[in-house]
Amino acid sequence: MRESFRRFLTVACLVATSASSATTTEPPKELGSAEKAFASSLAHESSLSEQAILDELGRAHVQQSVLDAIARPAEAKPWKDYRPIFLTDRRVQEGVAFYREHRALLDKVGKDFGVPPEVVTAILGVETHYGKVTGRYRVIDSLVTLAFHYPPREAFFRDELRQLFLLHDAHLAFPLDELRGSYAGAMGWGQFMPSSIAKYARDYDGDGKIDLWNSLPDIAASVANYFKEFGWETGGPVTGRAQPAEGAREIHPANLEPVYPLEQLVAWGYAPIERFDPAMPASLLTLEGPNGPEYWLTFRNFYVISRYNKSPLYSMAVWQLAQEIARQVDREAGP
Repeated sequence: MRESFRRFLTVACLVATSASSATTTEPPKELGSAEKAFASSLAHESSLSEQAILDELGRAHVQQSVLDAIARPAEAKPWKDYRPIFLTDRRVQEGVAFYREHRALLDKVGKDFGVPPEVVTAILGVETHYGKVTGRYRVIDSLVTLAFHYPPREAFFRDELRQLFLLHDAHLAFPLDELRGSYAGAMGWGQFMPSSIAKYARDYDGDGKIDLWNSLPDIAASVANYFKEFGWETGGPVTGRAQPAEGAREIHPANLEPVYPLEQLVAWGYAPIERFDPAMPASLLTLEGPNGPEYWLTFRNFYVISRYNKSPLYSMAVWQLAQEIARQVDREAGP
């Protein structure tokens, strides 16, 4: 591990310790029927104590700021406004520097999992600005707020809260009540939800535990494994611009899954600017760019990126950031 990375972790741990020590111990609050039923069900299906679950839930605080944040996601913006948030000169340059500093590790992860190292780098850049901003909310507060006070997605967040309780110590760098993350309960440099930690996180440094806060090998390998498990095609295409013909058929796919043979999209009036296998499954994505509509052919690997975040804007931002990082790294490397 590089000395600069060690110094960064020391500062981050001091900040986390200071924040957690500032939290005062309060008696558990009175819980509603939904929380009590949750605790009873979780205790019944696990070895956890129902009273311990109730006590933890009782110490959680409902956060209005969490409800406010989930009501105004950045993905609601059009592409022309969303792209500048993530494709900044600073984010690109810091991504290039990060990749260069940790290239041996990132290249090894890329080879072992079949996922381009620039894609892993871009995920860390988009999610947490390369580990600098991993979230200020107590995870237990976020998940309790959304599990019991946000009806549109309460089932999803109750499942994530359940998984948080079930995570073993080997998966978490801090005690449950000290964990901090995003407003939605995502944690670590790669912003994994509890279920993703359980399914996809990996101990890549071989120390017997998974640490998505302090171990860069575990962080990078876990992100790469996430893509591998969702079916990343090594060496496969991600996107390509399409030139619509006059009178091209209007296409509004239900999601990003590539369900059309590319030759079918060409027959409907969307010719790729680059050369691709005509039989390759693809889809069509239309984005509101600064100069009007942008038409993109998207393939399996683009769909895999969207498993991290279902927004097509997110997937496009990650991929374009990855391309720019790789381009500049290759340019600096020279012939």
